[in-house]
Amino acid sequence: MRLDKFLKVSRLIKRRTVANDACDAGRVKINDKPAKASANVKAGDIIEIGFGGKAVRVEVLDVAETTRKEDAKELFRYL
Repeated sequence: MRLDKFLKVSRLIKRRTVANDACDAGRVKINDKPAKASANVKAGDIIEIGFGGKAVRVEVLDVAETTRKEDAKELFRYL
């Protein structure tokens, strides 16, 4: 699954266009490497997102095309 779509489906970032912009600005890394919005995400990857002065690190547990809001937390785990 594309990185920008995963960020939206998991609700780590609210909109796909915002996720796209964050990737283009270099604020998103997969396994400590800068990632483009089209990068492939799979279970076991570590994603780091820079939000202003702080960074959020999560481990991808599952990849789903769509999910309900209540179930979105099961797609990743905070580190």
